Amino acid sequence: MKDSSSVATATHLLSEKEARAHPPQEAVVVRFAGDSGDGMQLTGGQFTLSTALAGNDLATFPDFPAEIRAPQGTTFGVSAFQINFGSTAIDTAGDQPDVLIAMNPAALKTNAIEVREGGLIIADEGEFTARNLAKAGYEQNPLEDGSLNKWQVV
Repeated sequence: MKDSSSVATATHLLSEKEARAHPPQEAVVVRFAGDSGDGMQLTGGQFTLSTALAGNDLATFPDFPAEIRAPQGTTFGVSAFQINFGSTAIDTAGDQPDVLIAMNPAALKTNAIEVREGGLIIADEGEFTARNLAKAGYEQNPLEDGSLNKWQVV
């Protein structure tokens, strides 16, 4: 067993420029979105549990599709889970997501417009195939055509 004096720690002190570029936020709104049945509610629940265990306050909003068994990859079958969490009192699930995790083109199409300008979109690019893009109603891949330029896209 190692004693605590031999454990390495890493720290990074923010420069003044870095601190101004990324001011601390008291709360963040994250939305997970994908096909119904793909585990968006489960993912949101696990994220919620981790957030609560970290000592944050939170509010959640599960969003189920109205369609029963809508065709996979279509905008009618998108399921989402939104969580607003932070270090201060949280009263609502949030108005505008700061982060969107889109598991397919349909999830991106139905949810991107609600993400705050400059927010973060994380997309599963492996799902952005010609077939899935067509099912979601895209003529071109939004990850490549510049239509998502007002957001940070990963």
